[in-house]
Amino acid sequence: MAEISAKRRIWGWWWFDWASQPYHTLLVTFVFGPFFAVVAAAWFVGTGLDERTADAEAQALWSLALTVTGLIIGFGGPIMGAMADSSGRRRPWILAFSLMYVIGAGALWFTDPAGTNTWTMLVFFGIGFIGAEFALIFVNAQLPGLVPEEDVGKVSGSGFAFGYLGGLAALLLMLLIFVEQEGGKTLIGLDPGFGLLDAGAREGTRAVGPFTALWFALFMIPYAMWVHDRPTGASISFRAALGIIVKALKSVVKKRSLGAYLLSSMFYRDALNGLYGFGGVYAALVLDWPIVLVGVFGIVALISSALFAWLGGKIDSAIGPKPVIVGAILVLIGVVVVVLFMSREMIFGIPLAEGSKLPDIVFFACGVLIGGMGGALQSASRTMMVRHADPAAPTESFGLYGLSGRATAFMAPALIGLITTMTGSARIGVSPLIGLFLLGLILLIWVKPGGEKG
Repeated sequence: MAEISAKRRIWGWWWFDWASQPYHTLLVTFVFGPFFAVVAAAWFVGTGLDERTADAEAQALWSLALTVTGLIIGFGGPIMGAMADSSGRRRPWILAFSLMYVIGAGALWFTDPAGTNTWTMLVFFGIGFIGAEFALIFVNAQLPGLVPEEDVGKVSGSGFAFGYLGGLAALLLMLLIFVEQEGGKTLIGLDPGFGLLDAGAREGTRAVGPFTALWFALFMIPYAMWVHDRPTGASISFRAALGIIVKALKSVVKKRSLGAYLLSSMFYRDALNGLYGFGGVYAALVLDWPIVLVGVFGIVALISSALFAWLGGKIDSAIGPKPVIVGAILVLIGVVVVVLFMSREMIFGIPLAEGSKLPDIVFFACGVLIGGMGGALQSASRTMMVRHADPAAPTESFGLYGLSGRATAFMAPALIGLITTMTGSARIGVSPLIGLFLLGLILLIWVKPGGEKG
């Protein structure tokens, strides 16, 4: 078998980002998430709730789904990472989680617009989301073995940029060909699916599930062909893997910079995921945007994400990841403040004329910043973890990184759900994100830019 070149292995690794990004872009944020929120809200109205309360209940239900999946991902990832590190075999795990991705996404086609199978669809969404996140842990752990340390920031940033471009392409296809507007036509006036789908039954929007599954299966081919394992011939049991994680967690206590970084990223990545998970839902419930407009918002955000992930990778390589992380967090705190004090009727307490488009314009600007700073933040965070990772056990290290990002992944959704329920307002419900970003920012004080070595 011919040796695969280093350049081709890097491209294969990038293709995973392209293939997997639509789960977050299409399902979590810009199409299925808002669609589910509207469906769930209508279902709650049908049970006798008023519209404001129904919106709050729908957001709380979505938060529950993200909370439960976050717990499963957070506590399962490190154990499986330790098992994979011992054998050097990551591809079988990636294949298994890829199947979960495809099954979970594909099943969303059966979402009933009347909301009768709401809980079943949440379960399938969770199956696919868990598969996507678990697979990402193993793929991230391959980065240290692909390139020299000085190139990690650039390759990481380019990978995120390429992934966001994949999400953008997938979203464009969905809006142009599948997602129906109020008149039953797509954004460019086509019948959904070239007339093969029933607009009245929302089949164009529901097609986002199987479309995402097919996209992933197709574009995983370059990754499968060009990125291979280097087996060690060893293996360990589940119990032994658990012991390794306990030992690793104890060692974190002795590593001040790593411990501070894991705690910091735990909070700020949770807040960022909260923005991603509820941005589209906020637009649908608070600003009353139709799904197509949420999708256009997504296009703007993704273009910004790709651009800033690439630029962030360049800056990261030049001055290191820490300044990129700090700058991105500060901007995102500002975005949450704006979102918190804006509604259809007012901005920062200033009343708006009926029908004013200013909230739409401001939220589009927020989308640019959420996408751009989120892309730069994720890319720089991956680089910072590479600097802190144990070279002998990268998947285990990234499992701990996954644990720090997911052990409290329930926190942002749970806090948003709690505040939303207490206040009865989907808008005020996003306020906990400010505190999470601030906690992450403060903990960065103790993080060394070069990792434990300085």
